[in-house]
Amino acid sequence: MVTGANWADLDPLEFERLQQTINRWHGDAALLNLDNRELAQALQLVESRGEELLPNIAGLLLLGREESLRRFAPTHEVAFQVLDARGDVRMNDFFHGPLLIIIEEIQKRFDSRVEEEEVMIGMFRLPVPEYGRVAFREAMLNALLHRDFSQMGTVFVQWQHDHLLIANPGGLPEGITLQNILVHEPKPRNPRLYDAAKRIGLVEKTGRGVDKIFLDQLRLGRPAPSYERSDASGVRVVLRGGKANLAFAQFVYEQDKAGKALRLDELLILNQLEIERRIDTATATALIQKPEGDARAALESLAERGLIQAKGEKRGRVYHLSASTYKALGFAEAYVRTRGFEPLQQEQMVLQYVDAHGSITRSQAADLCQLGEDQASRLLRKMWQKGLLRMDGMARSTYYVRRGE
Repeated sequence: MVTGANWADLDPLEFERLQQTINRWHGDAALLNLDNRELAQALQLVESRGEELLPNIAGLLLLGREESLRRFAPTHEVAFQVLDARGDVRMNDFFHGPLLIIIEEIQKRFDSRVEEEEVMIGMFRLPVPEYGRVAFREAMLNALLHRDFSQMGTVFVQWQHDHLLIANPGGLPEGITLQNILVHEPKPRNPRLYDAAKRIGLVEKTGRGVDKIFLDQLRLGRPAPSYERSDASGVRVVLRGGKANLAFAQFVYEQDKAGKALRLDELLILNQLEIERRIDTATATALIQKPEGDARAALESLAERGLIQAKGEKRGRVYHLSASTYKALGFAEAYVRTRGFEPLQQEQMVLQYVDAHGSITRSQAADLCQLGEDQASRLLRKMWQKGLLRMDGMARSTYYVRRGE
């Protein structure tokens, strides 16, 4: 309980808002049959002292009067800011009231500013917002529910010209790092507040809000959300905006419509490939934050579906988007550049290298033509069989020179 706080510090209007929240977000329907005292007890928002029910900090944050929150929870402050490209503040709204009304107010401000583009898929118009609506809501709720109320500081929702920054006081919970944030089990800093939020439908019961933030942004073809600005003093997530990637959004929608919805691991890989063109198993492992076997399985699943292609032998294998995927994304010409050199081009490159350096080894040919060593060995043997090269040396010391030299 909070010393000095009593039942009168809870606002009857916030009890009504809480009931509406349960209805709107499909929370625990059993809560709708309870009166205010029973509801507060069921959600563990109060403590009993004899016949009295005294609010704890979670109860005040969800149901408290603003003046009571200012008195008993002085660190509770939330800001919605709009900054232009020069960093000048265009909107600077601060809130100190109960969380449910703050969530409504911030959501209104987001909804009034977010813009959408549309892509036509047959007769259907697919709206593509500049920021994922689910991603924004989950990031906002995480900041509000997981902030450290023992620290002075403000929860900031900053709308900047090309991104959203959502920050809260208090670093990542113990054991959660930037390298495991996608896969670590939830560790709420404020368990009673978080449990109540789950029961009323504000957050999903599995607690995988971070997954939803990533999934919603990636479906739009945006870069993955970034937590890299986080440190011991605060968690900061950046959602990138800018012009919508309509082709990628359409591609994801069509996969869904075909009954082949892309999982988060697969979206992370495809998003990375669209940006970097190539990926190997080690990079995919770090990207999805799972064991190497899971990364390999995700890559092979995408390859089996014809969305990506493998290049090279098993040990040095890399993957790139398939021709059909590049075409779907509107970059058909990029497939030729990414796929690499054709056999005749590879032969000419080897001959030019031999003319310049006198000889070539298997590893040099592999590096030159972007091949695995087994593929490079087959290329050189084929050129030897065609009479273009002569093979000298034995075993690991084998090298190739021009025929007749």
